[in-house]
Amino acid sequence: MKVIVDEDRCCGAGQCVLLAPEVFDQREEDGIVVLLNAEPDEGRHAVVREAAAVCPGAAIEIQEA
Repeated sequence: MKVIVDEDRCCGAGQCVLLAPEVFDQREEDGIVVLLNAEPDEGRHAVVREAAAVCPGAAIEIQEA
């Protein structure tokens, strides 16, 4: 799995950070997503998929390897 984020689409809702704080974070100044781990281990795949699904800005893309 490879995770790609589009900062321009991010609205700063933070759902991704709540679901997968080891993969996503937010910038202090504006809440925009920060990708911490573009290739999470297999044990985190389900929660990362969920984060992408609930993202209100559709800012998270997942590419399956």
